[in-house]
Amino acid sequence: MAIRINNLSLGIDEDINSLKKKASKKLRISENNIKKFNIIRESIDARRKNNIRFMYSVEIKCDNESRIVTKANSKDVKIEEVKYNSEFQFGNKKMQHRPVVVGMGPAGMFAGLVLAQKGYRPIVIERGEKVEERTKTVEEFWKTGKLNLESNVQFGEGGAGTFSDGKLTTRIKDSRCDFVLEEFVKGGAHEEILYQGKPHIGTDVLKKVVKNIRENIIELGGEVRFNSKLQDIKIKDNKLVGIVVNDEEIPCEALILALGHSSRDTYEMLYNRGIFMTPKPFAIGVRIEHSQIMINENQYGKFAEHPRLKAADYKLTYTSKKTNRGIYSFCMCPGGEVVAAASEEGRLVTNGMSYYNRDKENANAALVVTVGEKDFAGDTPLKGMEFQRYYESLAYELGGGNYSAPIQLVGDFLKDKVSTNLGSIKSTYRPGYEFKDLRKCLPHSVIDTLKEGLVVFDKKIKGFASNDAVMTGIETRTSAPVRIERNDELQSISVKGLYPSGEGAGFAGGIMSAAVDGLKSAENIMKKYAPK
Repeated sequence: MAIRINNLSLGIDEDINSLKKKASKKLRISENNIKKFNIIRESIDARRKNNIRFMYSVEIKCDNESRIVTKANSKDVKIEEVKYNSEFQFGNKKMQHRPVVVGMGPAGMFAGLVLAQKGYRPIVIERGEKVEERTKTVEEFWKTGKLNLESNVQFGEGGAGTFSDGKLTTRIKDSRCDFVLEEFVKGGAHEEILYQGKPHIGTDVLKKVVKNIRENIIELGGEVRFNSKLQDIKIKDNKLVGIVVNDEEIPCEALILALGHSSRDTYEMLYNRGIFMTPKPFAIGVRIEHSQIMINENQYGKFAEHPRLKAADYKLTYTSKKTNRGIYSFCMCPGGEVVAAASEEGRLVTNGMSYYNRDKENANAALVVTVGEKDFAGDTPLKGMEFQRYYESLAYELGGGNYSAPIQLVGDFLKDKVSTNLGSIKSTYRPGYEFKDLRKCLPHSVIDTLKEGLVVFDKKIKGFASNDAVMTGIETRTSAPVRIERNDELQSISVKGLYPSGEGAGFAGGIMSAAVDGLKSAENIMKKYAPK
């Protein structure tokens, strides 16, 4: 139990050490009466560019907390709610075999971690490489265009988020988020993620954190197998009885299927095995790059270069009046770069990535348009996936067939003109790029919506639709194209013992929500079975 105070404010040049004094004043007590003081949330209020302020929520422990809260008589002061409690009742049914987790992305990683912490000795299967080897493989792809189909930006330890900004923002309200953040810090992430309003780890730090969490799982009795691909599942009387990995059959009655949103061959296998799934809407578009300085000046005004402020971000949304489709920025990477993120031969897709310091010249974000079943040809739940494949193939061919990407300057895109040279903003995409007409690798409705959205967003961020801004095709992996339907116990409605989980199963969107979903799946297994 603790006291939480919201909406404490500091000016941009005020010393953060004065926060405790402001908190005690709000509670009408002496600073000496505060036994423990923690910052719970820090965010920036930049709505008034001439008066940027830092906003805080803090947690305080002291004597007579209930009486103090009553005396303070403020809507910003309350008794803190109970955080995630990982101690709960375990089932008593004996497991015949160790639980298996497929996928070492956020959902699988945290499912495996909590299972290991509670004595279940899970086996974690990952088709890609461990992060140390995977990093070398991905770097080789960015340099040469040589793609490893099993270990790449999409597949491997840490999931697709390993080569991203490591963004931890989420819209879900779940106390499990505290647990996830605390475990990231234990693994080596900076403590500031515990309280920042828009926390991020950065791809460079995240690689170390992922490795440390893996080693923790192993120390606790779990097993992590890399270069181990799920090929098939064994079902008897609508119950899971085993899986096939690298041609080896592994018996199991509880499987957390934390596949990523790009595990297309796994989706096909599950569909062929009769696992019920439905097509799901997602979004496609491009990556757009601007000068980070321009974004800073738009967001922070005269304080753009203030030492207390880091690289600014943005979030933009709009519904097209012409096409009635949503267009929005996604996975914005301040001070980052655009990277090749293909996972299939002959198909091109991009992603964004930032290091912890976010100190590169360009800002980038996905600029994407919503698509749904009306856009997908076919009558199977995999028709959204085939839609992705079709446009990724067009982008690959348009870029020259070697994973170079088609790019176009915004000014030329708006004029339906192929660019001939870069302007003030340099493309960061590797392994290379070609000046092309992006209309040749995106649906007409998406092109029309992008054009309309660019003009609207330029009114919100001056320079967003500047002539020199660079658009790189294409972005398709905003979320899973299917949802593997499950019941209230988070088991597949088709097969008992199969727990579809995370972003690839269609139940999350980002590192935090995927990790939380993995925890929920693990909890449901633990409620049923006793520890090994």
